[in-house]
Amino acid sequence: MRIHEITPKEGSKRRRRRSGRGISAGKGASCGFGMRGQKSRSGTGTKPGFEGGQMPLYRRVPKLKHFSIVNPHNYTIINVGKLNSLSPQTEVTLESLIEQRVITSNDGPLKVLGNGNLEKSLTIQAAAFTKTAKEKIEAAGGSWKELY
Repeated sequence: MRIHEITPKEGSKRRRRRSGRGISAGKGASCGFGMRGQKSRSGTGTKPGFEGGQMPLYRRVPKLKHFSIVNPHNYTIINVGKLNSLSPQTEVTLESLIEQRVITSNDGPLKVLGNGNLEKSLTIQAAAFTKTAKEKIEAAGGSWKELY
C-alpha cells in the first residue's frame, strides 16, 4: 500500500451543501436562515456572550482576578526577626514600635509575622499573629495578646 492509494472509508465523507442555488438544490432562496432578522444576514452574527443589548453575564459578575475587595484589611506588618533590636522584657505595641523607629509608617493595626528568629522574651500586643509568630514568641519565653 502506498500513500497515494489511501482513501477515506466509504460514506465518511459527504459533499458540501451549496446554499442559494435554487429550490432543487435543497437550500435555495433563504438558504435555511429564515426570512429576516439579524441571524439571516451575511457575515458573522453576534459575538459570543451577546445578550441582545442587555449587560452580558461576563460583565455583570466580577471575575476572580483583579476585582477590588470591598472592605480590605490593611495591617502594619512586622516580622519577629525585627524585634531582636528591642531590649528584653519590654511591652511591644504599635505605638512603641513607631516611637523606637522600628516601624516608620502606620498602615493600620499591627500584625506580627513569623519570619526570622526571636531571641528575647517580649510581651507583644497586636491585632493579629500568624501561627509561626505565636510559636516563636512562646519559644523565646515571651507572651502575645490579640487586641481585637
